[in-house]
Order: sequence, then C-alpha cells, then structure tokens
Amino acid sequence: MLGALFLGLLQGLTEFLPVSSSGHLVLFQQFFDIGDDEVLFDLVLHLGTLVPILWFYRRDVGGIARDAVSGEAPFLQRDGVRLLLFIAVASVPTALIGLLFEDLFEALFARPAVLVVTFSITGALLFASRRYLSGDIGLRQLGAKEALILGLAQGLAITPGISRSGTTISVALMLGLNRELAARFSFLMSVPAILGAVVLRGRDVDLAGLDWAMLGTGGLAAMVSGYAALVLLVGLVKRGHLSRFAWYCWFAAAAAGGVALWVALHA
Repeated sequence: MLGALFLGLLQGLTEFLPVSSSGHLVLFQQFFDIGDDEVLFDLVLHLGTLVPILWFYRRDVGGIARDAVSGEAPFLQRDGVRLLLFIAVASVPTALIGLLFEDLFEALFARPAVLVVTFSITGALLFASRRYLSGDIGLRQLGAKEALILGLAQGLAITPGISRSGTTISVALMLGLNRELAARFSFLMSVPAILGAVVLRGRDVDLAGLDWAMLGTGGLAAMVSGYAALVLLVGLVKRGHLSRFAWYCWFAAAAAGGVALWVALHA
C-alpha cells in the first residue's frame, strides 16, 4: 500500500512535469511490489491524472460541449467545435500507434535499460525547445497538419522514458503554436488517449482479482499531486522555462543505466 501511495504521488508529479511518468514508474517498480499487472497499475494512475486535466481546463471542456449544440457562429467556426475536431484529428495517429505496437510498448515496461536512450531523447527535445519560446499560431490559425503531427508525437510518447507532455509541448512550440495553446492542446488531446488506453488495456482484466485498495490509493495520490504539477508546468511553459527540465532528464538517463546494471547483477 505504501508502494502504491509513493508511485501514485510520483505519477501525478511526473505525468505533467516533462520528465516521463511511465519512465519513472519503470524505474521505481523495480523496488516496489505492486502486484502482477504493472501496466494496469500504470494505466490506473494515468486515469487518476485525468481528473486534474478536466478540472483545470473545465472552461474548454464546457465550451466544447456548449458549442457542439448551440452558438451564433457557423458550426465549424465555433471555437469549441474547432478544438474538438483538432483533438479528434490528433487522436487518430495516437490510436493507430497504440493499437499496432501495443505488445512492443508493454514489453518495454520490463526493460529499464531502454530508459537510458528514451530519457536522453526527451532531454534533447526539451533542450531544443528553448529556441522556440513562443509562436503566433492560436486556435484560429491551428490546422489539421499541426494536429496530426502532435498526435503522432503523442503516440510515440507511449514509450517509457519519452515524456508525453514534454514531447507534445516541445513539438507544438517548434510548429509555431503560442505557449498557452501549446500547453492547452497538449493536455486536452491527452484525454481521449488516456481513456482509450484504459479501455484497451482493461479488456482482459479480471476485476475479481484486483487489489482495489491499492489501485484506489495510487489513483487518488496521482490525482492530488497531478493537479499541483499541472498548475506548475503551465506556469513554467508560459514563462518559457520548459527547456530547464532537460538536465533532469539526462540525469534520469544516467540513473536508469545504474538501475539497469543493478537489475542485471541481481537477476
């Protein structure tokens, strides 16, 4: 239970901070016993971080619902409808990558050595983003091309050690999105991705065999710490400080090498 609490707090913090929550869970799950299904536990923690997104961006969620049923402007010109359509477009490559490479991604959760490479890639993306502090593309200028590219980036970020928020926000800044929209679109398009992953992975789960107390503890801890991390990151992105996390990711890559060596020696 204490392990679930710790991993939940860790998930909430690292899900929104651009340092890869899945990568950290792979590392720390080497030392905490959270049952037989580590991937399911990871998905439950991701589900716990869904609540902070919906609450933090509740105006956007409400605007999507409102503009979908009424509005003075033509249907496709309403801000909520445009945002919903671009989220749907971004979800297509994410879903295809998740479905086609599901087994590969699950196998990576048991290989901490992979994190040496993936944490390094995340660090490089974050470091490169410092050259693109803010663009001039807002919601009105956003197009299907940008949405598809961001969906592809999100799909590749399923890999442990590749930060979803760090990758998508960095790519959004490189595409010319302004800071506010880069963060907002990154987190809003994660909603269907998280729900889809939970549904996909939950198909074969035996509900009678789950430790609900452990899962609930981890999910609640992820929700609370996740909200704090989300508020912090959005503020940092708006101030142009996203690239500072690159140094932490490179440190995490070195730590992952040490953990991989420890696991190999004790196998």
